[in-house]
Amino acid sequence: MKKYTIAVLSVLTLLFASCKTAKTDKSADDLFGTTWELEYISGPRIAFQGLYPNKKPQLTFDQKETKVYGNNGCNGYSAAYVLKGKSLTFGEEGPTTMMFCEGGGEQQFLKQIRLITSYSIDKDGKLNLIQGDVPMMRFKKAAKQ
Repeated sequence: MKKYTIAVLSVLTLLFASCKTAKTDKSADDLFGTTWELEYISGPRIAFQGLYPNKKPQLTFDQKETKVYGNNGCNGYSAAYVLKGKSLTFGEEGPTTMMFCEGGGEQQFLKQIRLITSYSIDKDGKLNLIQGDVPMMRFKKAAKQ
């Protein structure tokens, strides 16, 4: 009976550990195939709606090209990114057509995204872009691709 109990506990432990590992690995996959829309940005003393009166920044990660595409709340945005585990950094943004942007959100977005060092996807499915240990930007899923 003692051997049976040890065998059952061993199988349950392995099953629990494998489920936990599979869940952790899945978060990187959750980054792709989705357009992310900004819903929070740290730093400015202006209300979020005031920063982005016309449209909110959006990002889409291209896994194959290792580039991110979207907009910064006004003009188009694209940049290379480096993803290693939970570590995430963004390269210099590519050229865009520059139009006048109300609210100052564009500059705040560009300033913050250059400082990002990692990411997480929380239990609610929101993407947090993090600087050090502090979440600086939070995105919600806007659309599946």
